[in-house]
Amino acid sequence: MVAKRAPFQATRAHLLLGLICTALLLSGCTSPVKPMPAGLPNPPPHAAPRVVPPLPAIQFTIQVGAFSTIGRAARYAEHMKSAGLDAYYFIDADGLYKVRFERFDTKEGAHGRALNLQAQGLISDFFIIRPGPASLRTGRQEHLQESIVQTARRFIGIPYRWGGASAGDGFDCSGLAMTVYRLNGMQLPRNAYSQYRAGTPIGWDTLAPGDLVFFATGRSSRISHVGIYAGQGRFIHAPGRGKRIRTSALSNSYFHPRYKGARRYY
Repeated sequence: MVAKRAPFQATRAHLLLGLICTALLLSGCTSPVKPMPAGLPNPPPHAAPRVVPPLPAIQFTIQVGAFSTIGRAARYAEHMKSAGLDAYYFIDADGLYKVRFERFDTKEGAHGRALNLQAQGLISDFFIIRPGPASLRTGRQEHLQESIVQTARRFIGIPYRWGGASAGDGFDCSGLAMTVYRLNGMQLPRNAYSQYRAGTPIGWDTLAPGDLVFFATGRSSRISHVGIYAGQGRFIHAPGRGKRIRTSALSNSYFHPRYKGARRYY
């Protein structure tokens, strides 16, 4: 009898073992997940934040001309652009309109280029300029912010002209921002959407002078307008055809609902 019952007992043992393994599998047959020890950082989010590279720095540039009227400076800049030079005009601190073009990593490179253009008759007298405040090279951010706003204020009253940073007799909104940043040693992209993409997002409560503020003023939600934040809830911008560069409030009934965010570049 014992010999006959042995196979049955072995079968029952195997069946019991199978049931135990099945139960373990159903309950998660793996080591339990241990909680993260206190004091360690949280795991990274699923989507890492977009890393924005810094703007290209303008180490040296070439400056020519000194005009008493904006029209003469604009025409000179257009003449240079027609020759393939990346030229733009601006108002200097002395109240005269001047023209700058191109950017160079070394003073020697800028000087050699200027001599070559002088020999071709495209320019006469010139200066090699290292744009922007000294703070751009020493890391004093507050001085750079102040310089950006002071530079932008010089353009208040200049006529608006859609389509070019140095065309005709004025600046469009993104051309104004680009020129102001160039004068402070930073190569900002040309159009408002590219400027929006190039900067680091800044919250409404952390806005600082020198940041750029963006709006969707068209029929879609696409970025179409930009201004330079000047502090105290106001920004400097080229508002539209037939108008002059001015300051406006972010709380303005037109701009406030169209506000899309701010960006910082330094």
